[in-house]
Amino acid sequence: MVTRPPAVHRPPAEPVIAGGPWTEPTFADSTLGDNVDGEDLTIRRASVDALGIYNGSVVAVDPATGRVLSMVNQKLALGAGFQPCSTVKISVALAALSEKVVDPVAKLRLAGMRMDLTYALAHSNNFFFATLGQKLGYEKFSYYARQFGYGEKAGLDIPGERPGRFPDAPPRNGGVGMLTSFGEEISQTPLELAALMSAIANGGTLYYLQYPRNQAEVGALVPRVKRHLEIEGLLPLIKPGLRGAVEFGTARRASEDGPIAGKTGTCSENHTHLGWFGSFNDVGPRKLVVVVLLTGGRPTSGPLAAGIAGDVYRRLGEQNYFASASVTPAALVSTQICCSR
Repeated sequence: MVTRPPAVHRPPAEPVIAGGPWTEPTFADSTLGDNVDGEDLTIRRASVDALGIYNGSVVAVDPATGRVLSMVNQKLALGAGFQPCSTVKISVALAALSEKVVDPVAKLRLAGMRMDLTYALAHSNNFFFATLGQKLGYEKFSYYARQFGYGEKAGLDIPGERPGRFPDAPPRNGGVGMLTSFGEEISQTPLELAALMSAIANGGTLYYLQYPRNQAEVGALVPRVKRHLEIEGLLPLIKPGLRGAVEFGTARRASEDGPIAGKTGTCSENHTHLGWFGSFNDVGPRKLVVVVLLTGGRPTSGPLAAGIAGDVYRRLGEQNYFASASVTPAALVSTQICCSR
């Protein structure tokens, strides 16, 4: 009698058809080749377990210091990046508020609807942010986008990191409206988004992200300030939209016991479907930024990325990770390397 081995349940294969539609698998072992010697292993385990079988990256950052606590799928996270999709709307909102081209509480009438900034962020309304982009113009939005870190490395001496890209002119496809609603022709890395979300979480300090590769480097880490962003007064105006995304908008799958603020992004680039979610926990003594990027076929989306991030927060919450503030040694005094005007 021949004994059959137990059945192994694998995700269905997605055939790649010549000419399209998808050239990246949805499912993969995203931990291959990662170095974990300098990581917070509690966060690492939560991130790996939450990501599961999906092809993607999870980056977790301490927004108070800029330390990268865990980076799952380091090859993807450190690469040249992908179109940011609707996550670009965070930068557009901040730029529009800075230039006073949008009233945060007034409702605009667009395509037969009336909506304010909170609703537009929570539901990721493309028409609203294309309109803000047209009011800002390319030059003004470009200035703010570069201040927020687009087109430059987010890390400080992280081996293998490549910068994203910001276009030198409005996109040929749709002009500034497509730039500010879909991130057309922008290339964003998970580290760039994590650095910006950290600045929003901590009140406006854009740190160089640092990624210790062993425990000696963890002990020697000194936070480095890249520049201070003049956004502190604007944060109460965008946080309702970022929290609304989780509570009643596009990121509902991230919802869990504690308040989470974040922004989803879903689009396709070069026959690859993308799902983004940039987030931070918005209450409690210990803050954490979690960025998820998924690549693959049709199942890949921003809401799916939000669900994975929500699972990271849930797993850490079950271990009381957020119950007490992180301890920062006295030696870790922020050192400013450069600042913006």
